[in-house]
Amino acid sequence: MNVLHNFNDANDLHTLRDWLRFTVSAFNEAQLNFGHGSACAYDEAVYLILHTLHLPLDTLEPFLDARLTPHERNALLTLLSRRVETRLPAAYLTHEAWLGDFRFYVDERVIVPRSFISELLREHLRPWISDPEAINSVLDLCTGSGCLAIIAAHAFPYAEVDAVDISPDALAVAQRNITDYGLQDRVHPIDSDLFANLKGRQYHLIISNPPYVDAESVSALPQEYRHEPELALGSGKDGLDATRTILKNAARYLTENGILIVEIGHNRAVLEAAYPDLQFTWLDVTAGDQFVFMLHRNDLL
Repeated sequence: MNVLHNFNDANDLHTLRDWLRFTVSAFNEAQLNFGHGSACAYDEAVYLILHTLHLPLDTLEPFLDARLTPHERNALLTLLSRRVETRLPAAYLTHEAWLGDFRFYVDERVIVPRSFISELLREHLRPWISDPEAINSVLDLCTGSGCLAIIAAHAFPYAEVDAVDISPDALAVAQRNITDYGLQDRVHPIDSDLFANLKGRQYHLIISNPPYVDAESVSALPQEYRHEPELALGSGKDGLDATRTILKNAARYLTENGILIVEIGHNRAVLEAAYPDLQFTWLDVTAGDQFVFMLHRNDLL
């Protein structure tokens, strides 16, 4: 589908306001799916337009009536056409994703960052961790782009952070982001299938946003999500295969007072049914208290 199919000439669109209205209409008409940093057609249209025009991503109003140059119109037309025709998530088109004020390079080798754990890390995991400076070892399992490992390094300034993933491609992206943030001395990418290559290591804090989509949901994912690595999405019939392995092994990799934090998507009921004796603490994030749990080492024992 050509996003200009209702227009004879791109010159019919003059101002940023024109392009914003048109883009929202085109995205809605194409029935695009969102969820990779934008919640709706309007939010994504604003982001893509401001990004393409090299304008501040948090400043729209002063520029709405500015007229675009021919070069800018062509750049926008190319980008917006790709979004509609390929169904690529916006983050793969711009090669960037944001978690709060943190910007990360992304491409199709990694899942687009969107973990709720990032919110908790930006608050230093208070009140569960009273002294962030006392944390000196952190493990990020299934690190992907390295986003949570990097945010953890900022939240806990004296911590060494191991960023683990089974995908060498993902680790290459993580290394790029680690280098961009100048954290090569503190954040260490490790090729490992969860704990497999971490023998003898222990951590004050283990965080993980593992694959957690169940098989039925994987088969029904919109096209945008199918551009992401399948390895980073699905985790067995009920979505809990990776989480089971984490729960089975985490205690031996935690220090005496260590804590485990895991994101499990919409699987709370299934998880609690599978582990009726575990006293999960569900942490409140912007979407509610259904998505991220915490356990102390003693809970796991």
